[in-house]
Amino acid sequence: MVQDDQCHAVSGTWYSAYHGRTIESASCIDIDHVVPLKEAWRSGTSAWSTPERRAFANGLIHSQLIAVSAGSNRAKDDKDPGDWKPPLQSYSCTCSRAWISVKATYQLTVNPSEAACLPQMLDTCDT
Repeated sequence: MVQDDQCHAVSGTWYSAYHGRTIESASCIDIDHVVPLKEAWRSGTSAWSTPERRAFANGLIHSQLIAVSAGSNRAKDDKDPGDWKPPLQSYSCTCSRAWISVKATYQLTVNPSEAACLPQMLDTCDT
């Protein structure tokens, strides 16, 4: 990846796991939150302080940030797994594990739609 003087990516290649495609244009990549910020708000971050929410949104220790195609990020929007799944079905296992990890790590609630869908997504896991 090549960066400009402000650390913005200007060229390189990125793998978008949601679709299983390699992207060669920085303008076609978005950084997605595995658990969208609006979903996190509905699930408990609304009770947090601004610095706590900022740390959640930008944190790298328990990161939930993933580079994906801009189109898949926009299709996902603020949806949970009950309303959106990655187009690449083989990524369902990884996606569900990441979702559960984020929700558990940050003690966020799970709604009935998520609770019904996540076991089905986990069933796609080999181990």
